[in-house]
Amino acid sequence: MKNAILLHGRPSKEEFFNPETPSESNAYWFPWLQKQLLINGVHAQTPEIKEPYAPKYENWVREIERFEITPETILVGHSCGGGALVRWLSENKDIKVGKVVLVAPWIDVEKDDWPLFDFTIDPDIADRTAGLTIFHSDNDGPEMQSTSAVLKKTLNNYEHVEFHGYGHFTQRGMNTGEFPELLQACLDKAAIS
Repeated sequence: MKNAILLHGRPSKEEFFNPETPSESNAYWFPWLQKQLLINGVHAQTPEIKEPYAPKYENWVREIERFEITPETILVGHSCGGGALVRWLSENKDIKVGKVVLVAPWIDVEKDDWPLFDFTIDPDIADRTAGLTIFHSDNDGPEMQSTSAVLKKTLNNYEHVEFHGYGHFTQRGMNTGEFPELLQACLDKAAIS
């Protein structure tokens, strides 16, 4: 069975505890993407990461690994969730997965004391996927710009898609909760090498 794991990013502590703000797994385009994948025959999960405002790598790993991972599994990570996927794929060289889409991934290039990202990027992670795509916006924050530059310099065999004016790919930056380009990237039929 095809499945997908959609990983959210790191909210601020204020956002996380704000009763008016949806949980990270239900924010932005996550509910829309999950529904679209479900109606396209892909069993999609959007786990809520424990204490995401103070990210610990083991919390992301626990959520990733509680689901079945196969060569048909689609992985989507936004921001810190994308960075967690880069690390997990870099450290698990024996695992093959389906499509991987990183939306505004963040790996703390500036080293702001997040041990979550104390790892070496495997430049060949795309070779163990059915296709790796990175979505980047030209007006995202400086931390995402530097992450994008490092990934461009380090990774092999991936597709880089730059958007104009999408910010950090949030509701505020995109002005919509729908993300058809992301759905298309997830459903693209590339084959694992």
